[in-house]
Amino acid sequence: MESHTKLSDSELLSQFEECSLVPSLFSPQAHLGLAWLLIQQYGAEEAEKCIQKLLKAYVNAFGAQDKYNTALTVGALKAENHFISRDKFKHFQAFISTYPRLKTDFKGLMASPYGFDIFNSSKAKRSFLEPDLLLFD
Repeated sequence: MESHTKLSDSELLSQFEECSLVPSLFSPQAHLGLAWLLIQQYGAEEAEKCIQKLLKAYVNAFGAQDKYNTALTVGALKAENHFISRDKFKHFQAFISTYPRLKTDFKGLMASPYGFDIFNSSKAKRSFLEPDLLLFD
């Protein structure tokens, strides 16, 4: 399988929870899809807790702890929830088609509210940092 898009929502979530999703399938779009599913299932506040727990377990299972970034994980979920709250979407593909910047310029979108490099900050890897330039809400 070359893409996570061949998985159903329940398969993506299940494989991620079980840490059986092949890491090469966990693309930025798969990350967005996972966040979408968790927000739909639990609401933003609980999804924020859930995605942190799941991502930490996932990176630990593959020995990639250095790839986890708390500020980026929480910030991405908050940004995605901001866009989700604008419209009622029944499917992730409709959502991502309406807000393609989440897919095409995710890194730029996530970097824009910060006056420092959120991707390489050791502090950002450990905890969520409030944006110092723009707010997500």
